[in-house]
Amino acid sequence: MIKIIAGGKKNMGEYGWLIKDYEKRVRKPFDMTWQFFEGEKFDEYLEKWAFNPRQFVIVADERGKIISSPELSEKLEREFNQAKEVVIIIGGAYGVSEEVRERADFVWSFSKLVFPHSLARLIVAEQIYRAQEISRGGKYHHE
Repeated sequence: MIKIIAGGKKNMGEYGWLIKDYEKRVRKPFDMTWQFFEGEKFDEYLEKWAFNPRQFVIVADERGKIISSPELSEKLEREFNQAKEVVIIIGGAYGVSEEVRERADFVWSFSKLVFPHSLARLIVAEQIYRAQEISRGGKYHHE
């Protein structure tokens, strides 16, 4: 399972219907759950959150490493094979603290560009679905 912790409002915005569509398409272990925290509650939650060694934590941040979709698929598969829960953190309006970035197992950049929350959430949902399809040899991803 992939747990997504997101800063910002619970409302998925104009991309909500697309995110829901990707959620319906994914199957274990790529299935996703969302947890939302607004404003200061997001930072407070992450400050107190115990990074569990049975979790593989990915922080989405423009200062991270840019990887391809097949690389993301391989990374997720590797962690699932080690029986780890994958956690993806999408920062709030000001991202995440340096401490959270340092404690993460991987800092992932979609691009050097910065995206609004609703679009970042859609990118994460689509890439999880794409990773699943790459993993199972589906026709969704073209090389």
